Amino acid sequence: MELEGRRGLGSAPGLASTTPESGQKRRTEAEAGAAGPGAVRARRFLLCLYLVGFLDLFGVSMVVPLLSLHIKSLGASPTVAGIVGSSYGVLQLFSSTLVGCWSDVAGRRASLLVCILLSALGYLLLGAATNVFLFVLARVPAGIFKHTLSISRALLSDLVAEKERPIVIGHFNTASSVGFILGPMVGGYLTELDGGFYLTAFICFSVFILNAGLVWLLPWSEAKLGSAGNGLRWGKTHVLSGKSDCGVQEAATTRGARTGEKAARPPWVAVVSALQDMKSLMFSEMWDIFLVRLLMAVAVMLYYSNFVLALEERFGVRPKVTGYLISYSSALGATAGFALGPILRLYKHDAHALLLHSSALTCALLLLYSAAPTVGAVVFSSTLLSFSTAIGRTCITDLQLTVGGAQASGTLIGMGQSVTAVGRIIAPLLSGVAQEVSPCGPPSLGVALALVAVFIMSLNKPRSSGDVRDKLKIE
Repeated sequence: MELEGRRGLGSAPGLASTTPESGQKRRTEAEAGAAGPGAVRARRFLLCLYLVGFLDLFGVSMVVPLLSLHIKSLGASPTVAGIVGSSYGVLQLFSSTLVGCWSDVAGRRASLLVCILLSALGYLLLGAATNVFLFVLARVPAGIFKHTLSISRALLSDLVAEKERPIVIGHFNTASSVGFILGPMVGGYLTELDGGFYLTAFICFSVFILNAGLVWLLPWSEAKLGSAGNGLRWGKTHVLSGKSDCGVQEAATTRGARTGEKAARPPWVAVVSALQDMKSLMFSEMWDIFLVRLLMAVAVMLYYSNFVLALEERFGVRPKVTGYLISYSSALGATAGFALGPILRLYKHDAHALLLHSSALTCALLLLYSAAPTVGAVVFSSTLLSFSTAIGRTCITDLQLTVGGAQASGTLIGMGQSVTAVGRIIAPLLSGVAQEVSPCGPPSLGVALALVAVFIMSLNKPRSSGDVRDKLKIE
């Protein structure tokens, strides 16, 4: 708009005497008038996506805490229950990247609807499971297609400018976390009723159906996504990223001319090609980002792995009180999304520096928790950990998208979720070995892993995304 204004001043002699202040005021008013309705629609779209994230974790968290009790009531041994629980993580490990890449190719709306509906089917089957075999069968659809949050984050990265992305994703994480806090309360109440688990599973199914309806009713016709999902245009103004529609169309034309020969490829060929690109990136340009994600994820999982047992053995804290402490920490973590905006402005939107400092803080707090002499020190460390880990999760996702480029945001986020799934498989094994030494063994091992992550980030300076982004274009 500013460039257009300058051209106007140069071509219209009658405007030459206009003061810069009045000219700037008119340009601001014209821009606000053009962007006003689009900004309202864009804001409404974002709020609906926040609601999608809330409903997703609200429904899941009603059921997940009850799974171990239910499979035990079906006659499964602890070993079988552990294998069934691990199978979900294995399915997520292999499906996260595939589904994320598929969302880049097939589009966010179609992939979101398919994932939500098939996950709903899984929870409906779970409510009908009367033996261990049916229980395992019911976990398969959710294990493969429960990627609503990942696709939603990819869609958010399509909608907003790079500087706004971590703030918006932080707000999305906050909305999801609120659902995760409220869900167990509702599920715990329902399970006390006759047939409580089956009722809870059916309500979870209903929540997912409601979520699918919400996604279907979103104003997708007003949101014109580019062929690679690189931005959202509302009317004549690219409101959320601050780009004019002319610039977006020009960029789309350039992309179309550059990739015209590949546009007719079948979707499965595009998916395979993108996965090959991701394989090369994971072991070359972005290896440090994914390794840091894995190390920090395992470190935090080790902290939570024996939290209840460690507090009981070290301080005699009852599990009920520990549960209150976990809920307290979760609630604080949910509010971290609102603090992310001011913190990023303080760091001048340097996600790498913020991730480095939040990881260093997490490492120090894990060390404090491991050596805590009193319950008060545990509460203090848990309070700050809820902030540092929430900020770190948002920053590592934003760093992936910044370095890899938003053109394959679904693939990048899916790859990140696969790395986290590897952590979910590794962390219980490491925790079991470390607990043989001491109740403080798991968090102490987490300190060592977090320290390695901080060391890696210190050695690797932030890179520009231009070279990497060219390798991640999904036609």
